[in-house]
Amino acid sequence: MKKHNFYAGPSILSEYTLKNTAAAVENFAGTGLSILEISHRSKEFVAVVDEARALFKELLSIPDGYQVLFLGGGASLQFCMVPYNLLNKKASYLDTGTWANKAIKEAKLFGEVDVVASSKADNYTYIPKGYTVADDSDYFHITTNNTIYGTEIHTDYDVNVPMVADMSSDIFSRPVDVSKYSIIYGGAQKNLAPAGVTFVIVKEDALGKVERAIPTMLNYKTHIDKDTMFNTPPVLPIYSALQTLKWYKELGGVEAINKINTHKAQKLYDAIDGSKMFRGTVTNPEDRSIMNITFVMKDEYKELEKEFLDYAGTKGIVGIKGHRSVGGFRASTYNALPESSVDVLIAAMKEFENK
Repeated sequence: MKKHNFYAGPSILSEYTLKNTAAAVENFAGTGLSILEISHRSKEFVAVVDEARALFKELLSIPDGYQVLFLGGGASLQFCMVPYNLLNKKASYLDTGTWANKAIKEAKLFGEVDVVASSKADNYTYIPKGYTVADDSDYFHITTNNTIYGTEIHTDYDVNVPMVADMSSDIFSRPVDVSKYSIIYGGAQKNLAPAGVTFVIVKEDALGKVERAIPTMLNYKTHIDKDTMFNTPPVLPIYSALQTLKWYKELGGVEAINKINTHKAQKLYDAIDGSKMFRGTVTNPEDRSIMNITFVMKDEYKELEKEFLDYAGTKGIVGIKGHRSVGGFRASTYNALPESSVDVLIAAMKEFENK
């Protein structure tokens, strides 16, 4: 039975990425060696990193003065690295979910943190608006997509201080004005590669302004100076990321991908909004994520949630159980998810409702 993979992460990868990565596991670049055993300093793998970096810059129109790094540690390590490198006295954070909250917790170890707004009291069902970012902040940090709660920031904010964004789960899903950010980072396991590599887009002139000493491995300058090769990078996920980036270019780039994603998401939201049995947890359309669509059974049908999960499983649908913070269901419609899988989920919802 064909599987329809809605897992939130690690999540679905394109057939292009899977096929080419699998081939490289057996024989990488005609070397007769596996990508799993090749030296990260070999000319063949250095070429992989160089091409992946170049495609990052091309697809996101990254301006001069920025570097692209491929590091370990996940986005969670960036919660620490960002304030280590940028926070001198005070930083501002927008609290829109669990991961934003974790980033805030780490930043407080390095200086004053001003939480400019939070939707925590309403279980993060909306993106806060109408707040002010203090002009004396060293930077303003946002989490653009909230995988657990199904909210997303769809625009690039204008603020008077350097901006930092965790784009773990919506990178390459929409055009981004990188020039508005000092750092963009994210774990790769949603829209880019298998778990294990973290991308960091960093503006070079944002660095070197803190007064503290920074441990070597936690200093962005270390990795910039060594072209991501200061220590052994996560070789296989970087290779997979390159395959995904090539595929994105074949699709027509980020603008084309955004149109596909918006169409897929709207299809599913329309089905949820028109249902007698299901309802969305994010009611304001402008705050709804096109990457993670969260919904629950209406109160009178709550006892049928487990039954629907089982029914969906008979259709090959996997990964739609909602996070415990929200309950219900979560359909992650990342770039690699085909529209046909959304159609199967919608059909299962309608069939179950009729049944």
